[in-house]
Amino acid sequence: MDGSGIFFNREQSWLEFNERVLEEAQDRTNPLMERMKFLAISASNLDEFFMVRVPPIWHMERADATGMTPAAQLSAIFNRVSAMMTKQYNCLNRSLLPALEKEDISLMTYEQLDDSQRDYVDAYFHEVLYQILTPMAIDQSRPFPSLQNRTINIFIELNRPADNETAAVRSVEWDDEDGRWRIVEEKHTGPRYAVMQVPTVVPRIFKLPGYHNYILLEEIILAHIEDLFLGYNVIRTALFRVTRSSELDIDEEETDDLLRELARSIRDRRWGDPVRIEIVNAKRGLSAEAKKILTKALGLTPEKIFELTGPLDLTAWMSFAMGHDFAYLRNAPIQPRPAPDFASDRPMFDVIRERDVLVHHPYMSFDCVLRFVHEAAADDRVLAIKQTLYRVSGQSPIIEALIKAAENGKEVTVLLELKARFDEENNINWARLLEKSGVHVVYGLIGLKTHCKCCLVVRREDDGIRRYMHLSTGNYNESTAKLYTDTGLFTCRETFGQDASVLFNVLTGYSKTMEWQKFSVAPKTLRPALICLIEAEINQAHMGNPAEIIAKMNALSDTEMIQALYRASQAGVKVRLMVRGICCLRAGVEGLSENIEISSVIDRYLEHNRLYIFGAGARRRVFLSSADWMPRNLDRRIEVFFPVEDVKLQEELTTQIELSLSDNVKRRVQQPDGTYVKPGRRGQTAVQSQLEHHRRTNDQYKLATEEEI
Repeated sequence: MDGSGIFFNREQSWLEFNERVLEEAQDRTNPLMERMKFLAISASNLDEFFMVRVPPIWHMERADATGMTPAAQLSAIFNRVSAMMTKQYNCLNRSLLPALEKEDISLMTYEQLDDSQRDYVDAYFHEVLYQILTPMAIDQSRPFPSLQNRTINIFIELNRPADNETAAVRSVEWDDEDGRWRIVEEKHTGPRYAVMQVPTVVPRIFKLPGYHNYILLEEIILAHIEDLFLGYNVIRTALFRVTRSSELDIDEEETDDLLRELARSIRDRRWGDPVRIEIVNAKRGLSAEAKKILTKALGLTPEKIFELTGPLDLTAWMSFAMGHDFAYLRNAPIQPRPAPDFASDRPMFDVIRERDVLVHHPYMSFDCVLRFVHEAAADDRVLAIKQTLYRVSGQSPIIEALIKAAENGKEVTVLLELKARFDEENNINWARLLEKSGVHVVYGLIGLKTHCKCCLVVRREDDGIRRYMHLSTGNYNESTAKLYTDTGLFTCRETFGQDASVLFNVLTGYSKTMEWQKFSVAPKTLRPALICLIEAEINQAHMGNPAEIIAKMNALSDTEMIQALYRASQAGVKVRLMVRGICCLRAGVEGLSENIEISSVIDRYLEHNRLYIFGAGARRRVFLSSADWMPRNLDRRIEVFFPVEDVKLQEELTTQIELSLSDNVKRRVQQPDGTYVKPGRRGQTAVQSQLEHHRRTNDQYKLATEEEI
């Protein structure tokens, strides 16, 4: 069990996941703009991978669980990413752009423009772009400029002015004798260099007059670049894009103001260490000297340089593909249905008091979650609302409801995780607004991210105090709830309420955790609870009883959990896993994991809910959680793992996961070598699980509304 051959490298597994995303861009059965969208997602994923995952490897001192040294990991990463980016650009240039042409959608070069289009572009350059472009020379007095993360820039090489053999280069230096600055002129006969950022304040993909004709912003600039360097000849240009490390440098134990320190660190993140440079030659490319200047200024070694066929920054195609003009080239939208249990106008508290309610997003609308908080804010009987927030949208109805509740005199407490990666700035702004509105805002525990999803409402009723809860696998974010699959549970079970109250007391104050009644909470009790559940199935298998584990999660990389699953497989437990992204477990290896199957669904929605089922038949126990099986979730985060106790809801969740496991259109199955392939479906009816989930939700809604009538 300690052999290095039993695990997949975490980073290589992530890159394998991104290959599956890229496959959706390559899949000609997908609508054209859906393919473009997946190409942009694969590029955005790579950006985040370099910003977040690559920098820590530089600081590692030991090999990982597979035996790969940090140097070996970096070498493997750069080799694989190079091959992946080649696939991305082949997909764009050889497949997607020609397919757009067939739809009369043209991405044009400046040379391809007709006279009227050229006049239009020329006018745009002189009236708009010329005013905002800033060429930055590189010489003795002007060092290489600082370049923001993920911006596109032009590196320009110029020769001497056409009317002079030599040119004076001016600089200033301090004269100690005169006690003043003086201008120094030096004759310079070599090439000159400059850098200029492509503006981000105007559209990157510029629409031309006529039907669906477009040109890239950098094409316009390059066509007019000599207008920015009057008297000089531009002899070479290249487009380049720098990706920088986005690690936050915060010492939580030393800072006395986490909000202020985090805001400072976010500002500094734009200037993190460069980890990758992408280059596209525009006019004759870079000379050897120019490339040396560029890479030396950025501190990049050769393996971090990716020379591409262009255009740079494939993430720009996301907004293009999702534009209103191209709805006919995308999947027909799936309209979320109201949650069947809340389809009537009855107060939600009345419904939840009668029964637990399960909601499945985005097939069921997120409106029921918003309604829960809004009803609590307006209800005279509600005394207090306590809620965790991790990722919140830019215009959040949840925040509005919490502020309204505080204004209505209720005790409102929000545990807002400031360190939600890439949402830190948004969360800081919300924290300040909530505090000004009278909400008690807590930023969490030092060294731990609060990732659990819980909303607790305390209400005075005729028979005493009752606690209502919403527990979920996903964030309180109505925007991502339209794109991510997640599951939520509404309940007012007393034991759940007691655990929720204890949870908030631990998070907001000084409270020693008593024994949990229903919850298992990371970082203390979740890992032991999971191991105990796996061991119970192993014991059942040893006794000759049916034993099964079904788990759906985003990532599986924790070595202790993987080893426990290997033991289960060796004992004869049937293990079926759905892992969307990283999976370091090797399935189907004889003598080790032949009883384990791993699959992954990549489709129009991002699979995000975490569902865990242990046991077979009458012994089956069903759980939901905010936690994946990764060291960070089990050891460095506050996560909640909770049971679904209503038998009908257990059956519903089991049906949902079985449906996903039967997908033979968008599901891929892991092979022993770590690759993923789609299951054969010859002679079988096509099953696309996300569409089937939508159909089932429709049927449930129709049934509920007919019964209501």
